[in-house]
Amino acid sequence: MVVIHYTAMNSATAALNTLCNPENEVSAHYLIAPDGEVLSLVAEDLRAWHAGAGRWGSVTDVNSRSIGIELANDGFSPFAAAQMDALTDLLRGINARWQIRPERVIGHSDMAPGRKVDPGARFDWRRLALEGLGVWPTDWSSDDPAGFAAAMRGFGYTATDDADLLLKTFRLRFRPQATGPLDGTDAGMICDLARRFPVDVNAAWA
Repeated sequence: MVVIHYTAMNSATAALNTLCNPENEVSAHYLIAPDGEVLSLVAEDLRAWHAGAGRWGSVTDVNSRSIGIELANDGFSPFAAAQMDALTDLLRGINARWQIRPERVIGHSDMAPGRKVDPGARFDWRRLALEGLGVWPTDWSSDDPAGFAAAMRGFGYTATDDADLLLKTFRLRFRPQATGPLDGTDAGMICDLARRFPVDVNAAWA
């Protein structure tokens, strides 16, 4: 599994100093600067402390089952083109080395809903999907909202049962401009994802 983050700091240098300071007890495998520079901080086969408390599918120790990528971004600004280009190149290499499927590339907010919101509403998940490095719903038809929570669990969102938080977390990634109560489009999109990409509890990097 790959978990994508933003640093919520004003510069890549500040983020690097934080990630490399043992006293902070936080680390990541990679840090990508806005200009596209990729800094390798922890070997991919070693555990990094990037995810914290959370869950994806049946995995509760996400740090031990994932590669963490930090994007130097303050959490409000668009992600630079060079940074996104570098991310896609890095993901291609990681996927080639570890055979990580596109649906196992997730955001920090996906596995820690309510606690984390990165990489945030400005991150271009659809671009990753178009390049085969992530997933995106293809069925935009409406579905019964009653099936939303079950489909969320089936796709991998198992860290919370709070209905409002599930909707907020889903929309942060897939419908950041949507407002109002759960609707058929929300249900249709997540049901499509759950059908096409059911969580595999036996995958080594699931």
